[in-house]
Formats: sequence, C-alpha cells, structure tokens
Amino acid sequence: MRNELLDVLYTYNNAFASDNEPLGARKGHEVDITLNTDRKYPPVLRRPAYPASPRAREAFKKHIQELIQLSVIRKVGHKEEVEVKTSVIIAWHNDKSRMVGNFRALNTSTVSDRYPVPRIQETLTQLSKYKYITSMDALRGFHQNVLMPKAK
Repeated sequence: MRNELLDVLYTYNNAFASDNEPLGARKGHEVDITLNTDRKYPPVLRRPAYPASPRAREAFKKHIQELIQLSVIRKVGHKEEVEVKTSVIIAWHNDKSRMVGNFRALNTSTVSDRYPVPRIQETLTQLSKYKYITSMDALRGFHQNVLMPKAK
C-alpha cells in the first residue's frame, strides 16, 4: 500500500509545492472566470485602500513581490506596476501576516458556476469502503487554480 501511495504522489508531483518553490498546479481543472460585460463594473472596485500602518504596508509589499515571483499576479500597464483596485487589509496571526482582499463588488460582476456542494453524508458513505483516507492542504489556496487563457 505504501508503494502504491508513493507511485501516485510521484505521478502527480507537479501538484505539490513547498515554501519558496513555484506553486503546485491543479492541471486538468482549469478555472474559467467570466465577467458580465453588459454593465459597467461597480465603482466600489476603485475604492481607496484601508488605512495601514507602516508595518502593514511593508508586509503588503512583501506579499505582492511573493505573488509576482510565484507568477500568481503580473505587472500591467505602461509603468509595469502592480495596481491593486480592491481594498486590501493585512491580517496578523502569530506574528505572521496575511493579505486579504475585499472582492465582494467584483463577485457581483462574475458569472457564477452552479455546481452543487456534495452532501457530507453521501461523501462519508462513499468513503466508508476505503481503508485509508487523507487530506492535503493547498499551500496558497486559490492561487493554485490554473486559469483558462481567456480568463486571464
């Protein structure tokens, strides 16, 4: 059983990453994000950022540079700058910072995919026949989703 698990992990090793490495990618599960273009995007997308302390501003710059290095975001525009149009706050937990964006206004212009969430009882029933069950946490959450070219 151990060798079978190692074979699977080796086969899909591009889905895994560790700190300071490129993100793993969920290839074969590309995400298609479609924005409604029949109406203007809400002006709230251009709100000024939340007030931030010098410590939070420095953490924000580090997060942006890290996301650029990981190819999650890219510089755009004539000045090749990263422009943040949504309100961003820096949350602190155990002296580690986390960047949090407010995308509620953008979500109102995004066409939703309608996939029902599986019922927990059905999932547990399906899993009951297995001997081993594991779960893995994504290193950077949604940043590991691969966008379809037209969604970029």
